[in-house]
Amino acid sequence: MLQARAIGKGARGGSERGPMSAELVVGPMTRYADATRVSVWVETSEPCTVTVEAGWVRGEGRTFTVHGHHYAIVDLDGLRRAVPYTVALDGVRVWPRDDGSPPSLARPVADARRLLFGSCRTSVPHDARHVLSHGADVLGAYGRRLRETPERDWPAMLLLLGDQVYADEPSEAMLEFIRARRDGEPRDEVADFADYAELYRQAWTDPDLRWLLSTLPTAMIFDDHDVRDDWNTSAAWRAEMAKVAWWPRRIVAALGAYYVYQHLGNLSPEERAADPVYAELRSGEGDRGAVLDAYAARADAEPAAVRWSYVRDLGRVRLLVLDTRAARVLDPRARRMLDDEEWAWATGHLAGDVDHLVVCSSIPVLLPSGIHHVEAWNEALADGAWGPRIARWSERLRQAIDLEHWAAFRRSFEALTRRLAEVADGRHGAPPATILLLSGDVHYSYLAKARRRPIYQIVCSPIRNPLSRTLRLANVVASFGVAGLVGNLLARAARLPRPPYRWKIVKGPWFHNAVATLDLAGREATVRWHTAGPATDAVSEIAGVRLAAGRVRPAPPRAEPRT
Repeated sequence: MLQARAIGKGARGGSERGPMSAELVVGPMTRYADATRVSVWVETSEPCTVTVEAGWVRGEGRTFTVHGHHYAIVDLDGLRRAVPYTVALDGVRVWPRDDGSPPSLARPVADARRLLFGSCRTSVPHDARHVLSHGADVLGAYGRRLRETPERDWPAMLLLLGDQVYADEPSEAMLEFIRARRDGEPRDEVADFADYAELYRQAWTDPDLRWLLSTLPTAMIFDDHDVRDDWNTSAAWRAEMAKVAWWPRRIVAALGAYYVYQHLGNLSPEERAADPVYAELRSGEGDRGAVLDAYAARADAEPAAVRWSYVRDLGRVRLLVLDTRAARVLDPRARRMLDDEEWAWATGHLAGDVDHLVVCSSIPVLLPSGIHHVEAWNEALADGAWGPRIARWSERLRQAIDLEHWAAFRRSFEALTRRLAEVADGRHGAPPATILLLSGDVHYSYLAKARRRPIYQIVCSPIRNPLSRTLRLANVVASFGVAGLVGNLLARAARLPRPPYRWKIVKGPWFHNAVATLDLAGREATVRWHTAGPATDAVSEIAGVRLAAGRVRPAPPRAEPRT
């Protein structure tokens, strides 16, 4: 752990650059935060000592190196409020930059009064052509609005719920980088750690987003596109990918890069200090790429040996973030969204005695009923309910149209929803006012509510990657209206048990690029979805809903500063 210590107000780093001075490549990003501590993550161009100063608090540590890239996490301890901070590399101040941005703040998080969340962001340019094809970058627009908003009204933290990068759908700039490096396969996807490092650099150095990430503590979890579309859909998918010559290098690079760029920042200083992989990466001065590769290869081969999920208690709010990709059990007839060890760990935190239980899953738990029943029906057929020939056809269908959500892992769906009902009923401690499932993935947003219980599914997707008009219509037809009846008939034909309780979509769907805010005050909860217009890039509210004591009612519009 990189230790922090108090310093005098007048202490400053140097200001002159030498010819071989290290520079910031990505970051700074404020990641883990609690009531008194903030962790600052950076990637640098050279090995160096990283110093972060925030008022009276100073943190310092050396970078570690993997595959020629250099990283550090510096922990600031002893913060009592939000404080502007600076970053110096080998004594040379490199942040903040003189670009007119407000100061970056080290902001401790004592409670979860407001959470900002979303998923699915492509990192394409902001010119007219890409705004027409991809819409406005809502997260960047929201960051620009925060510059005009008093700090007391900012979200406490940002949750990125998957597809932070698109490794299988690279931008034109990323394709140019890939094709300049190699002639072999894959030509149109990332393949190794260097590719991933460039992918994250392009995604996280847009000026507006960079400032936002430098000042809002951010927690993350992957979905499939962080690795590859349909990652771990089924055992058949893994078997097919195992035949691809470049895949072993790709999956090792994907998980290794995820560990460095996303996972490390999710960990508390104590968790990082107890992590043997992190200790090995920081031991010695040489390149530790082989250490990271060995860990990533084991994570892919033995998912139960690695835990990407994590939990944080923020005042009277519990935030439980679940890995719904790497932890899957894919054996036919025994599919699970979480392996036994992961599920046992999760159930230990799926409990009451909090005001709000917030469970983050990159993929929704409560889907529109039509899709839910079709996915459960497909799994039953893939498991042989109608014979081996239909099973093979069903497996192909599962991959072709992405039937891979919780409903397609029925045993885990039933276990989770039953456990949530027990928590809501007060069987595992005093019942929370709300149980809130936050998800993305599906490229539209909606609110679902369980019948007779304060269990809500809140979906916000995409940040910037909208569906075409054709796919929007297809999703509406497949998900809503008569699709629910058809799906229910299919589920009954496969002799599937009914879900533990019913739910329905009470708001949405909306197909805008969007981010959402979740306000938690005492035992009250309010969710709002925000979008940005492609012409003006101004942030506007799509909808707001109060979730109070299990009741759904419209939230009054919130006055927001104009950009």
